[in-house]
Amino acid sequence: MPPAAETLLDEVDGEEGTGGPPARAGGPRRGPRSPAVAGPLAAALLTAVLLCLATRLSRTYPFGPVTRNIVDLGQQYLPFHAYWRSFLLGETHGDAFLNWNSGFGSNFLGDIGTYLSSPFDLLVVLFPADRIELALYVVTAAKITAAGAAMALLLLRLRPGPWPVAAVLGTAYALSGWTFNYGATVPMWLDGLVAFPLLCLVGEWARTGRRPVLGPLVVALAWIANFYTAYMATLGAAVFLVVRLLTAEETATARQRLAGALRAARGVLIGIGLAAPLVVVIFLATKVADPTPETTFAPAAWTDVLARFLPATASVASPALFIGTPALALALTLPFNRSVAPRVRAGWTAAVVLVTLSLQWEPTHFVWHAGASPNGIPYRQTFVLCGLLLIAAWFSGAGGVPRPVALLGGGALLGILAWAARGSIDIDRWTFPAFGASAALALAAVLLALLGVRRNTTRPTDPDRPSDPGHTPDPARVPPAGSTPVRWRAARVLPVLAVALLVAAQAGEAVVTGKRIEEQQRDKVSWSPRIGPWHTAVADEVARADGWPRYRTDPGEVPGGNDVLLVGGQGPDYYSSLTADVTSRTLASLGFGYYAKGRHPVTLDNPVTDALFSIGTRVRSTPKGPLRQDRAPRATVSAATTPGPPLVTVRPSAHPPAASGDSAFAVQERLLGASVYELPPVARTGRTLTARCPAGSQAWFWAPEYKGSAALAGEPPVDFEGKPPSVRAPMRALGAVPASGEVRIALGPEGRPRLPRQSVGCLVPDRLDTAVRRLTDTGATRVRATGHTVTAELPPGSTGTAVLAVPRISGWSCAAGDAEPRPARAYGGLVAVPLDGRETTVTCSFRPPGLRLGGAVGAAALLALLATGILHRRRARR
Repeated sequence: MPPAAETLLDEVDGEEGTGGPPARAGGPRRGPRSPAVAGPLAAALLTAVLLCLATRLSRTYPFGPVTRNIVDLGQQYLPFHAYWRSFLLGETHGDAFLNWNSGFGSNFLGDIGTYLSSPFDLLVVLFPADRIELALYVVTAAKITAAGAAMALLLLRLRPGPWPVAAVLGTAYALSGWTFNYGATVPMWLDGLVAFPLLCLVGEWARTGRRPVLGPLVVALAWIANFYTAYMATLGAAVFLVVRLLTAEETATARQRLAGALRAARGVLIGIGLAAPLVVVIFLATKVADPTPETTFAPAAWTDVLARFLPATASVASPALFIGTPALALALTLPFNRSVAPRVRAGWTAAVVLVTLSLQWEPTHFVWHAGASPNGIPYRQTFVLCGLLLIAAWFSGAGGVPRPVALLGGGALLGILAWAARGSIDIDRWTFPAFGASAALALAAVLLALLGVRRNTTRPTDPDRPSDPGHTPDPARVPPAGSTPVRWRAARVLPVLAVALLVAAQAGEAVVTGKRIEEQQRDKVSWSPRIGPWHTAVADEVARADGWPRYRTDPGEVPGGNDVLLVGGQGPDYYSSLTADVTSRTLASLGFGYYAKGRHPVTLDNPVTDALFSIGTRVRSTPKGPLRQDRAPRATVSAATTPGPPLVTVRPSAHPPAASGDSAFAVQERLLGASVYELPPVARTGRTLTARCPAGSQAWFWAPEYKGSAALAGEPPVDFEGKPPSVRAPMRALGAVPASGEVRIALGPEGRPRLPRQSVGCLVPDRLDTAVRRLTDTGATRVRATGHTVTAELPPGSTGTAVLAVPRISGWSCAAGDAEPRPARAYGGLVAVPLDGRETTVTCSFRPPGLRLGGAVGAAALLALLATGILHRRRARR
């Protein structure tokens, strides 16, 4: 590259060759204009502004009235952050081990490590309870902003260059298509976006033998924040390190390169070991989680893959590769940029190509996803490729404007890419207009930069700067004191204008992409309304009625899912990747419904299951109109309290009595220990079911796979939403059986539904009342519950089995009296303790599986870290 070209962009910074102002005597300058400070700060500021602008243009909360709570953001992450805020402020019944609110008792430490362990999530305590949506948006924006700053810092550490360009490329990384399409609605994945450049920086430290203690700490923080995307970021950082080891120092020996790789491996192992107390718990929790159906990976069409490099494209079936047209064009110039060392060009080009191919090949797909093809988005690792592309762009542009041949080569590749992607189904009506406008602005920036290069090579000597020895300036060319020639002013202004156009091109395209992806997602996927008066009214009722642990309070259905995390109470609602298989199976067998293939159990308004799970108060809501994206929901809310058995009851045998069938009605009776339903033969004629039941009993319809309506004669229809295997409809009450005893149920016109053999049961209230009184009389006289422990006092002489109304998930241990705690037994899927008539107390405690093993590994890793630090200090002293 010509010397003038190398100095062109340095004009923006004020220092040639370093991308910053001249260093002061005594060391490098670290003030606010230092590139290592200015670049990340500018990237963070630009990222935050553009993200907020994209949100505003899409009319999305908090800059508009429309909800942003699509899919898991509203059903999972928002409720978890609401509960996290309450937990951190000491407002919950559970502790870090156990969440009493969800799933009738769930492993909270696993959920912390999966969803809430990022340091950014602590920000929720700064917001009031009714502003949790704003808190989550701030957390999301903070992570995205930090990712942009981290990438800018990494780029400036890799080689000197103009910090404004590093800031633009850092913003391009933070606001990639992956961020808008995936990360912004799955906030926990954003920790991997932050981790990738930081782990690459750790690789640099290992390669050069620096910071052997800080490196593992960064690794540990990344894996604690979100181990899932940290794993992908670690693989990406390994690719980065391999390329750096092979290209950074041409004179390095094989032994030196191997030493750098071993230092990196040591740091990663120690870092993961430090995170083991959380990671091992999560790993073991996934082993007992409700299994999702196996997914077969099908690579996306290459036309669609290429289309995802373009702006305003959205899809969950292809990799979100958009990084901005200017940044992509700069990356594509690298193979043709002869001012970059051949080994550097070859190394980074090969890395980008191979990683791109790895997205589409099933064996490497499994490697990226830790051996299991995920349900849902199959290209979750795409942020790594976006980062590698931007590193390639930096190596091509950090030294100045690439030569015309490189610019033409990169432009040709960009044009071919856009032409090949024109037929993709992912192309939006905004895609090519945004692409064209951005490309035009980028071209204008290049022309201004090249013009600045020419003028820079002919600028007059500065009379204030020392001239070359023996050189006498031409008096005719020396400007008068206090004046600046037009040509000289242009040489300084043109690079600034070029960078301004580059920022405009990159920023405008990112904003358009963010806006369109938000709008497309709201149109194509499920959504939840914003938190509003409905949630507040339910939360108030729950707080007034709360009687834990004497009885549970179920908040009922609230729009958004994971209801108890949003409004309080102790119900079955729970949506987590770690929902235990025993919880899902136990509740489903009793007639509860679920979403997400079993990982999202929902409430069941049934008096029998209320008695089984000690639900004393039930909150019910009647919506005031349909749910809307641009309006907070409202409802009429009421609460009803019914006497029921305590949380710990006593059954006469070690196992539930044999059931006459496998219907949900039979399973309820078996666990209750009493016959409370009439289970009549059901005749089916077309779309009509008929049966006979006792007059005055309550007709219940159980059809978990049915999608449609069912109406008892003379009663309004009731809707069912079954959609196997992802959605299971809960059992629903249809109304009171008339005096004639005839049960006539009309089904909706939707297809020919598949129904279970025993789909109708008629609940006899008097039988249920008798069963409830018996369980109450023989159950615990007093129940105490702390964070993860329950202690119950039983009537003297109790024999049989004490049953704690909690699913028997892994981690429960129990003891009767002063006996040694042992792993809890199961009674119909619930926690159970055998009784011999001599003990009057029962204590059950929950400890997340893997906590001891993880703690031991963490302690060993801490010792290894201390030893590493001591050895490094001794070497430094020598």
